[in-house]
Amino acid sequence: MNKIPIAKIGKTYGVKGWVKIHLLTDFPEQFKAGVSFEADKTTLTIEHINRKNNTIKFEGYNNPEDAKKLTNRILYSNENQSKENIKLKKDEWFWFDIIGCEVIEDDKVLGIIDDINRINDIDYVVVNINENLNYKQKRFLFDFKRHVIDVDIENKKITTKDTLPILEAS
Repeated sequence: MNKIPIAKIGKTYGVKGWVKIHLLTDFPEQFKAGVSFEADKTTLTIEHINRKNNTIKFEGYNNPEDAKKLTNRILYSNENQSKENIKLKKDEWFWFDIIGCEVIEDDKVLGIIDDINRINDIDYVVVNINENLNYKQKRFLFDFKRHVIDVDIENKKITTKDTLPILEAS
């Protein structure tokens, strides 16, 4: 099962074992008391969370000395845990469902989505170009919100508009 990085643990906060949390996810609602996450070969269970100042207290970490050992660790979820803990709204998808989809424009398969990169709140889709199209470059990027017109996760197909000029200009 693929590990999905969802947060990075920061420095300690206070004297009772609290730590700052730096979110790497769009879904902060998955952080709640009693939920456990993998963190670099260990499992951490949330005891308390303070959303106002982005701090978390993990079970068994009751002082700054113990909590300091967690600094810079990454918390991971997985696909099943994410689907259980997160309720998607209309027109929201998990990146792990988007990655691997075919990109189709004008009935032509442009390639397969390899990754998604967020830069300044814009999600850029990284596409490995279909070899049958005979382009020199191997990949191109496009803005998900601006160019995607249909998402079919079941059939692993993303329909786009105006990405062909981006590909040709790459």
